[in-house]
Amino acid sequence: MEKAKNEKTEPIQDLREWLSRVEEIGELVRVSEPVNRDEEMSAIGYLLAKQDPSPAVLFENPAGFETSPIGARPLWNILGPSLKRVAMTLEEPADTPAVELIKKAKDKLKLRIPPREVSAAEAPLYENTLLGDQIDLDLLPIPRHWPLDGGRYAGTADAVITRDPDSGYINIGTYRMMQQGKNKVGLYLSPGKDARLHITRAWQQGKSIEVAAAWGIDPLFMMVGSQTFPKNVSEYEFAGGIKGQAIPVVRGKTTDLLLPANAELVIEGIIRPNSVMAEGPFGEFPGYYGRPEAGCPLIEITAVHYRSKPITTNALMADYPSCEQSGFFSIIRSAKIWDDLDKLGIPGIHGVYSHPAAAGGFGMTVISMEQRYAGHAAQVLALAAQCPGGAYYTKWIIAVEEDIDPTNMDEVIWAMASRCNPVEDIDILRDTWSTWLDPTQNPPEKRPYGSKALINACREHRHLPVFSKRTTLRESTYDAVAARWNELGLPGKIPTVRAYETENNVVYHEVGGFEPGLQPGEEK
Repeated sequence: MEKAKNEKTEPIQDLREWLSRVEEIGELVRVSEPVNRDEEMSAIGYLLAKQDPSPAVLFENPAGFETSPIGARPLWNILGPSLKRVAMTLEEPADTPAVELIKKAKDKLKLRIPPREVSAAEAPLYENTLLGDQIDLDLLPIPRHWPLDGGRYAGTADAVITRDPDSGYINIGTYRMMQQGKNKVGLYLSPGKDARLHITRAWQQGKSIEVAAAWGIDPLFMMVGSQTFPKNVSEYEFAGGIKGQAIPVVRGKTTDLLLPANAELVIEGIIRPNSVMAEGPFGEFPGYYGRPEAGCPLIEITAVHYRSKPITTNALMADYPSCEQSGFFSIIRSAKIWDDLDKLGIPGIHGVYSHPAAAGGFGMTVISMEQRYAGHAAQVLALAAQCPGGAYYTKWIIAVEEDIDPTNMDEVIWAMASRCNPVEDIDILRDTWSTWLDPTQNPPEKRPYGSKALINACREHRHLPVFSKRTTLRESTYDAVAARWNELGLPGKIPTVRAYETENNVVYHEVGGFEPGLQPGEEK
């Protein structure tokens, strides 16, 4: 039975507890029949993601691994396009609406709780350990996602852990890893990502660098690890803030890294100076194959730790809504950009939304705002385009006013069509932070630089008093209709409305702060 909206529950401790709660709300499918790890599992995940509701799918018996001593069970479409599963992962009620969920996540990102180190005996992760010649990745059902992938990929829904060689802080990121042998994986990293900076810095010093990766995790680590945070604060602290309690961690056995103690399966390893191996291509988040085969850092695995019959998390990168990243990334990235604007002291922000259909949530950000001063919209656009949470890849940044729901693209498009004059209201930023995975930058040598369009779909501030007045309902009329909705035999629930005609002809709410009789620039 689904929890009531305001009912409090204890924080989720691990992936198994998370799956139990997902099953309670009817969003988990268990497949007991054998399924091939190469393309079949990803095909099922791709197709299930297009259903509504879109369930997670756990493959209990991957074909060909019936006798594997590890007994791994792959989980696909983990969060998918399900807002309910995203809300549960953020420790909120499953029925929390999108804008409210983004606001709550934004507020939680302001909280930081350092991790809590536990002993090896207390860590479920250390139930089983493989070292040295025992390590054999062929015992795991590491899948091929797409027909033209360059190999089999693990760690597409992961927590990759590295330590900054200079400051010593621990970073958690989400990066793909291609199997390169029984005890080796390649690590793909886009320019500017934290782990890439750590590896590059270590290599500049002529040193190896330790790395670990959790391949079966509480999905919260996917969400937090996908974001850009200050480079001196660990994602463990942000995850703790969201969960409302310290994340239990355990020190590695072959590295000095702190590992998530409740993870399902973790590898430890080392990257030696300038050790690279050909990797790719791979079907990526824009819905296209990434760059052609190229050299990537090579991890030599020194230990594999796992719980009995571990669940491995697999994230398909695809077109929307089948891109695993889309749903959760939309919420957490929106929250991070909103939090960045808060930290910069920008007033009047009513909502932020990175649309999941826009290349896995990367491609477009909409900001709903109340215009309070000259240049306010232009300032918001520029900062949302380049703040830490929004700088990477995003191509379209759109500002709308507070009467527009940023999650409702019908309303956003209406604002663009009725409040934006393209010749005056669109600016372009060039040579911005992008990725090798952007298919629009050709020849590929032009990557990883990109560009951004800043679209002001707010009413022109200098002409607010004379801008054509929007047609809106009186709030009293809306309330009268709402009270009789069922009595009149009207279907469903009455839709919500963000803007109303004011009863006393005061235009304060609609024009963002001007009182009756005042013109822009005038003071009381």
